[in-house]
Amino acid sequence: MKKSWLALALLAAQPAMANDVVQWWDMSVTALHGNDYDLAASDRQTTVTFETAGAWIYGDWFAFQDVTYFNGSNLSENDTTYGEISTRLSASKISGQSIDFGPITDLSWAFMLEEGEGPVTSFLYGIGMDIAVPYFTYFNINTYRRDALSSGNLSDGWQVTPAFRMDFPVGNSNIVFDGYIDWVFSADNQGYEENFHFNPQVKYDLGAVIFGEHNKNQLFVGVEYDYWQNKYGVKGVDQNTYSVIAKYHF
Repeated sequence: MKKSWLALALLAAQPAMANDVVQWWDMSVTALHGNDYDLAASDRQTTVTFETAGAWIYGDWFAFQDVTYFNGSNLSENDTTYGEISTRLSASKISGQSIDFGPITDLSWAFMLEEGEGPVTSFLYGIGMDIAVPYFTYFNINTYRRDALSSGNLSDGWQVTPAFRMDFPVGNSNIVFDGYIDWVFSADNQGYEENFHFNPQVKYDLGAVIFGEHNKNQLFVGVEYDYWQNKYGVKGVDQNTYSVIAKYHF
C-alpha cells in the first residue's frame, strides 16, 4: 500500500551490514490513543508508529512512520500517514578526533526528510550537537534550515529540535522520560506562523516486571503529552492533549 511504504521500509531495511559498520540498532512499534486533536478529521484518534534508530561508524539515524486512524470520522478518508527519516554524520567519527567543547561532546551534519499526505514534504539540513547534561541519558540539539518540497507547503524557515531521555530506576524496573521539541521560527512565508511542538512520553518498563530483568527495555506502557502552539503554522490553533501508549521493542 502506498500509505505504508515507509513503515514497510522500516521493517524490511534493518541493518544487514557487518557488526563493525553498525554499532547498534533498534526497532519498535507503538500504539497510541487519545482525544482533543485539532485540525484533524476527528477529535479522537488512534496512531500506530513504527520506529527505527541506530548508530554506525560515521553517524546515526532515526526514522518513524505514523499511521493514524480517525475514530468517528465522517470523511471519505479514515486514516492518514506521516513519517520522517533523519540521519546525522558525526564530525568526531569521520575525523577520528574527539570533539570536546565544554559540555558539547560531538558535532554533526544533520539531515531530515518529512513526508506524508498533503502539502507536508520538506527537506531539512543543518548542524547537530550532542551535549552532556547531568541526569540525562542523552541530550542533543539539531538546528535546521527548512526547505519545502511539496506544492502548498509554506513551512520554509528555520527549526530547532532538542531530543532527550532520562531513566529512573524503580525496583527491578525503570521509568523512562523522553521526547522532543520542534520549534519552527523565522518563517519565510506570510500565512505560516512560528510554532512550538512539545511531545514528551513517560513510560514504565512493564516487560521487566512481567518477563524478568533480562527483558528490560522491551515492553513499555505510559502516557504521551502533546502540546502544539500554532499547530501546522495556523495562528491561534493550540493543541493540548494526552494519549495512552504501549510500546514494544523487537
